[in-house]
Amino acid sequence: MADPDSTASSDDERGTAPEESISAETAPGEGATEDADLDTEELRKQVEEKYDFDNFGPADMAEMTAEEWDVAFDEDTWITGDDLLDRVARDLRSRVANRDVFARVERHRDPPRVLAYSDEGYAIVYPDGSLEGEGTVMRDVKPTVALCSMDSYDVPENVPDRPLPKPEAVPEGGGELGNRMLQAVAGVQLLAGLALLGSGILAATGVIGNAGTSIALLIVAGLAFVGVSLVLFFTVANARLSDTFRAEEYRDRLRAIGLEDGERPDFVPKLDPQNTGEQTDPEDADEAGG
Repeated sequence: MADPDSTASSDDERGTAPEESISAETAPGEGATEDADLDTEELRKQVEEKYDFDNFGPADMAEMTAEEWDVAFDEDTWITGDDLLDRVARDLRSRVANRDVFARVERHRDPPRVLAYSDEGYAIVYPDGSLEGEGTVMRDVKPTVALCSMDSYDVPENVPDRPLPKPEAVPEGGGELGNRMLQAVAGVQLLAGLALLGSGILAATGVIGNAGTSIALLIVAGLAFVGVSLVLFFTVANARLSDTFRAEEYRDRLRAIGLEDGERPDFVPKLDPQNTGEQTDPEDADEAGG
């Protein structure tokens, strides 16, 4: 016959064993959760130190890993819907005014979306923050959407409605004051050089000067002054010619995105009938470029 005491002792051991097993199983899980939270906080601090979110751009986006993206942007705080689209359109206008982006931007209401396109690509932004597109515009719009979805990012309020000028309104070039100053300096150099050359010729013929006059020095100095003046005149002419070419190239790009005829480039997808450029609210059909 079994000893009652030993039987009770065995029953106690068998009864307490599951509880001890449960405790032993749950304890490591809790510790793992705490470790995961700690690792996330440490990774978030590293991301904040690594990236400058005030100047977050395409290069930073390409460098950021999926894990860094998850800890940097909290899904619960993301801005979506019409608020996101309004912020994206406003931020694009600001970036265009600073010559960071060249694109024509259309803010559509029904259905809500933002269309940005240039002569080198397009991007369509949807209310949930998803993107569709290709080319340089897609590359430029990606960081804008990421930043505008963050509540901590301040979008500029006062931005120009239509930063892009009409093609015929583009000036030939800038920096005219600097060109005139260079021309004045070149003119003085030329006159001084001609005076020195004239003095050297007169000294060589004995009209002016004496035995100690250095004719060679006068001629060399005169030629040097004339050479400097010619270089300055050439610099001014080249700058004006470059400005003319750049201005004409800019006009061609403005025409290519339809600022004259209102036509989109052929590679831009056809939108719904209610989203044609003519039927969009005037204050929402923005042009942005730079």
